[in-house]
Amino acid sequence: MWILQLAWKNLWRNKSRTAITMASIFFAVVLSVLTSSLKTGIFDNLIKNVVSFYSGYVQVHKAGYWEEQLLDNSFAASPQLEKTILAQTEITGVTPRLESFALASAEMNTKGCLVVGIDPAKEDRLTHLAAKLIAGEYLKPDDNAVLASEGLLKRMKLQLHDTLVLIGQGYQGATAAGKYFIKGVARFGSPDLNDRLLYLPLLAAQNMFEAPAMLTSYVLSVRNPGLVNATSLSVQQRLGNEYEVMSWEKMMPDIKQHIQGDSNNMQVVQLFLYLLISFGIFGTSLMMMAERRFELGMLVAIGMKKTKLAFLLLAESVLAVLIGCILGIMASIPIVYYLNRHPLRLGGEVAKAYERFGFEAIFPTSTDSMHFITQGLFVLLIGLILSLYPVLKLIRLNPVLSMKK
Repeated sequence: MWILQLAWKNLWRNKSRTAITMASIFFAVVLSVLTSSLKTGIFDNLIKNVVSFYSGYVQVHKAGYWEEQLLDNSFAASPQLEKTILAQTEITGVTPRLESFALASAEMNTKGCLVVGIDPAKEDRLTHLAAKLIAGEYLKPDDNAVLASEGLLKRMKLQLHDTLVLIGQGYQGATAAGKYFIKGVARFGSPDLNDRLLYLPLLAAQNMFEAPAMLTSYVLSVRNPGLVNATSLSVQQRLGNEYEVMSWEKMMPDIKQHIQGDSNNMQVVQLFLYLLISFGIFGTSLMMMAERRFELGMLVAIGMKKTKLAFLLLAESVLAVLIGCILGIMASIPIVYYLNRHPLRLGGEVAKAYERFGFEAIFPTSTDSMHFITQGLFVLLIGLILSLYPVLKLIRLNPVLSMKK
């Protein structure tokens, strides 16, 4: 106990030296937490943007549908099946879809398109489809009308309130055809979706494809996007082999690889940050030893054991590092929460490029408490390891040489 008391007194004997040491730890923790939370926040926002375009976080299909996406691989809508899925605590919503390809025709123009039958209210909760409208009105469940993507209408030289004809292959070889009024126009960030997407109310799509009460997928809303793999595995175990449950990572592996590549680059940046932090802390240790060389030499010369002095120096370093870490964590919490509510916004051409592809031109932070804990502990560990330097110097200290001015 006396070592801690003496270490505490020694810390404040030279306030400027202690302040510099604690400040280096303080700023190291703040920078480390900000870097880590920004990295996670940026990637979480990217994933949210990607899945909110269309796919959702998790989808349920009939087994084999993803390999061969045909209407014949659809399944019957079942309230009991929905109830089984919603029994999972991580699932917050189930959105039904009936998807197939068709030819859209108007006068002399014919283009291929992806037709998606939806429950308008549930789809809007999942992908915020109504917010993507640039003209017209959103669909209602009993409408016999379509909501068309802006790019598809431009390719077909059509406008709002025009009429188009859809022709395709229905369920079990039936002929699918229908004539529909264009009720709304939506703009999608993904150029691919913006050039070929058509939405129909679910009942109208089932009637057109001769697939009464049939669905190609349930799109699931999840409580924690970070647990999609565990959630999809849990749902798969409940539903059995009759269905396939796929997370967005399995459906879009290229996006996953892109995020992993960027994450690896960010880890390199963090490694350089840790090196800078280490040099900063080590610099303060060097300064402390240079200032206290005479003092330590004199204490050894009058008979104080080096082991006790080593424990004293170690206690001083631990106290300084610990206080710096705690202050750094306390200071970083309001900064991270502020940047989460008011994220960094990009401007100019970079922002326009992001928005063209449907991404928000913002860099938010993640408020996950693990960032504060792990980064604080990591900097604490660096500080404790580097605090061994004064101890090693003390062990090799020559009291006669150290007292020479």
